[in-house]
Amino acid sequence: MIFQSLKMAWSAILSNKMRSFLTMLGIIIGVVSLVVLVSIVSGATDSVTEQINSIGTNLLTVRITDDKENPLKLSELSEIAEKEEIGETAPIAQTGATAKSGYTSDDITVYGTTGAYYNIQGLTLAAGRFLKKSDMDNNTYVAVLNQTAAEEIFGTTNVIGEEISLDGRGFRIVGVLAEEESAVSSLISGTLEAYIPYTTIIRMADNIFHITSFYASSADEDSMDAAESTLKTWMLERFGNDEDAFTIINQSALMETMGSVTNTLALMLGGIAGISLLVGGIGIMNIMLVSVTERTKEIGIRKAIGAGRASIMMQFLIEALMVSLMGCLAGIVLSVGILYLAGMAMEEMSFHISMGVVWVAVGFSVLIGVVFGIYPAGKAAGKPPIEALRYSG
Repeated sequence: MIFQSLKMAWSAILSNKMRSFLTMLGIIIGVVSLVVLVSIVSGATDSVTEQINSIGTNLLTVRITDDKENPLKLSELSEIAEKEEIGETAPIAQTGATAKSGYTSDDITVYGTTGAYYNIQGLTLAAGRFLKKSDMDNNTYVAVLNQTAAEEIFGTTNVIGEEISLDGRGFRIVGVLAEEESAVSSLISGTLEAYIPYTTIIRMADNIFHITSFYASSADEDSMDAAESTLKTWMLERFGNDEDAFTIINQSALMETMGSVTNTLALMLGGIAGISLLVGGIGIMNIMLVSVTERTKEIGIRKAIGAGRASIMMQFLIEALMVSLMGCLAGIVLSVGILYLAGMAMEEMSFHISMGVVWVAVGFSVLIGVVFGIYPAGKAAGKPPIEALRYSG
């Protein structure tokens, strides 16, 4: 009985190819919307998560908004680093500058920090060295460039020992970071960056006078909460128990928050795509009702020769389900192609279809086929044989 119903449903679909395709189109668009949107959100999340993880999950970022007219000193950061729960600390200050070498000049972002920054951010050198304590103590004019800056300004990464001018001040290049290893702006491709001693950037920039931001790492990833608690206690003592004087950002907490936000975004986009599937389902019901009307005489003949209500209902329900599933399959195949092209266009991100999303699309398509096929199938099965045979429309 089921095999016969499948055969008849397939014949009915093929007999009206264009109408069947247009009916499937709503399902195809809905499935493509669901699979592509959720996969893009998932791919973007994975890419950002990977870059944040490369910085490390044991990172604490502290920003001081009110220093109580008693600025934090470098020596105090060393005091924090001596605590058991804290690994290392490093100040960070940022300014813009014009970098020149010979006849080449370009805008560059200059970061002032200390040698501990290298370990905290998990950087890697392509050549040379990073900043040292002696650079801080002597206010030396040395710089570490990222690879983009070296290539754009000098045309090569072999620049150790070369001189570079930053806003008219000469700096000797002592190191070059490995490609895309800039932790501060790793999410911004093509950024030109230079790292100089913190004590030097204070002398160089007109708008940097004291420490307003610094990084701290926990002794290990398991003591992250203890490190945050210790740091918060120290900062409260330092700034008169004023919690509004500073903020502490926990990297692992940031990861959890980002995961929650992206999951909500995926659900929201999935809901929007689900509406497209519902519209496709309404299209299936509409066409099936037309089909029932067109095939009234066929229904009457089948009933007259002994076909039962269940047999007639099964025929039209299977037809609706087949249309929905064929549209779902076409939508999944089209989604694979779209995501492949998107991956080629955005090489820094990888998009892949989650089997979970595929099964959701299949399940939703089955549900759409059944729900919107029941009414037309019931209407067909409920026609009296005599009335159906007399129908001449």
